[in-house]
Amino acid sequence: MDNDQKIKLFLVDDDAVFLKLLEIEYLQHADFVIETYLTGEQCIENLHHKPDIIVLDYHLNGNDRKAMDGMKTLDKIKANHPDIPVVMLSAQNDIDVALNCLHHKAIDYVVKNKSAFMHLQNTINTIFDYKEMERGISRTL
Repeated sequence: MDNDQKIKLFLVDDDAVFLKLLEIEYLQHADFVIETYLTGEQCIENLHHKPDIIVLDYHLNGNDRKAMDGMKTLDKIKANHPDIPVVMLSAQNDIDVALNCLHHKAIDYVVKNKSAFMHLQNTINTIFDYKEMERGISRTL
């Protein structure tokens, strides 16, 4: 599969170990091109690379308190690129946090736990199944 057919995935997390685990998980699948970022600012600066989906940590400013947190990053992404699906990722298993993320136009909220990788993969598959359906519908119109 050439790079034009692959899904461009941005992974954004200030936890370098977790970020590397995510990257390794998705590198095992031939259908992804992956870019990783430790800060929201880096993600925003590279949106011209046109990601198909962004997986974004909720806190994101654990290493640098002056860095944008995940919610501010989400808001900036959605203000300028509303069509990019963003999945929020957090260690918090809190319904209010999840609802707030969805209110800010995240497509899903995934808790960092033992099933996080599977949940993320299912969400990504659903997003792209939907996009393929949309393409099929628009071709027939």
